[in-house]
Amino acid sequence: MKWLGKRPVLDGASGELERWQMLIDGEWQDASTGETFETFDPGRAAAIARVADGNSADVDRAVAAARRAFDDGRWSRLPAARRAEVLWTVADLLDEHAEALGRLEALNQGMPLRSAIADSLPSVARCFRYYAGWADKIQGTSSDLDKGGRDIHAYSLKEPVGVTALIIPWNAPLSMAAWKLAPALAAGCACVLKPAEETPLTALCLGEIMLNAGVPPGVVNVVTGRGETAGAPLAAHDDVDKVAFTGSTEIGKRIISAAIGNLKKVSLELGGKSPVIVCADADLERAIPGAAWAIFSNAGQVCTAGSRLFVHHSIAGDLIDGLEEIARDIQVGYSMEPDSEMGPLVSAKQHAAVTGYVNSAREEGAEVRDAGSLPDQGYFVRPTLLVGAQPDMRAVREEIFGPVTAIMTFDETDDALRRANATPYGLAASVWTESMSTAHRLSRGLRAGRVGINVHGYPDVTMPTGGYKQSGWGRELGREGLDNFLETKSLFMGA
Repeated sequence: MKWLGKRPVLDGASGELERWQMLIDGEWQDASTGETFETFDPGRAAAIARVADGNSADVDRAVAAARRAFDDGRWSRLPAARRAEVLWTVADLLDEHAEALGRLEALNQGMPLRSAIADSLPSVARCFRYYAGWADKIQGTSSDLDKGGRDIHAYSLKEPVGVTALIIPWNAPLSMAAWKLAPALAAGCACVLKPAEETPLTALCLGEIMLNAGVPPGVVNVVTGRGETAGAPLAAHDDVDKVAFTGSTEIGKRIISAAIGNLKKVSLELGGKSPVIVCADADLERAIPGAAWAIFSNAGQVCTAGSRLFVHHSIAGDLIDGLEEIARDIQVGYSMEPDSEMGPLVSAKQHAAVTGYVNSAREEGAEVRDAGSLPDQGYFVRPTLLVGAQPDMRAVREEIFGPVTAIMTFDETDDALRRANATPYGLAASVWTESMSTAHRLSRGLRAGRVGINVHGYPDVTMPTGGYKQSGWGRELGREGLDNFLETKSLFMGA
């Protein structure tokens, strides 16, 4: 196999980085210009591979390959049961290569190795199995009509939307690819996958798995490159029928603008500033670790991270003390170290952004509490609490995407609900209380697509996820995730 099982390292003889190609029409290809870019290990701040730097010409080739594959029916007209078998085989190969893929994901993204192997890879394989189960259950409806005394048999069909552009972020590369590829393929679409430039390596391995599982050439293409030179032309391409994007709200708005040309369909999972509301009667033995891992998991690089913590004033001291204790005990370290619990941020750019938010909060009057040592190299930050945060602070209003939570107190739950909803975002939220009436009232009142009661940010492939307001359009996962990639056609047959 070309990429699976390889760990990108410097060639000891030449001192050169290994070059990784992109996948177009079933073939591994260089960029049309021959240019490459470096991808990094964020825990060492060191380049680990050179990757094909695709541009609009490469996007044209990939989209053309996907269009041919879709139009000739090599996948879309394959019996649904056969598509299901292939997707199940993808999952089996993911299981078979879980350790190698987990190591590569940890190396390129920075997440702890044990998290990549034990948490991420099983959920990726499960996603493909779940949508394999849907492939032969895509059905329309039927009815008999009477139009002016004439019998009409009417029925609807669900058909694949066509060529899809799947643009994924760097915070959970394999998971985000699976959330889009699995339902798109179950529906019968052809795909062009564009991974983030920071984390392209496991997406390329996933492309190889697709070929080995029996996905026909051209049905899944992987174009690597920068957002402005590869992602933008892919989103705007006139032969793309649908864009599915996960990333920042700012880029999501650009995707919408790019889609205007041919009015392609768009689904978006965007930014978040998710509230965690801890009521006076909350079980602190559950709420404290729940609030901690709502923000510290994956170094806070999670769209649904609980980055605004509203706590009742009567328990604020105990909760903050508990969070500080957990923050001090978290093992911040290199992804490959067995005891690492929190890895680095993904890049120098992200490190500068997160530390900038912390510094601005300090300047605006928040008390910054962090503790613990950091590795000597890499893009690491400490788990950080912003105590005494105020609603007008940048760190409270804007998405940080790091292990930093802004802590605010409240007296009345109605006030907490109002302040929790006072944001342009609405991706996720959680409520911590022992009162069922309070839990139901607050969870119904929260303007967010995913709400946890005594749990935060729990995703599952069987349940839809997505955002209110500027946190996105549409839903991923569950049956709704499949609907993203289907068109509905109505047919009327006269007797």
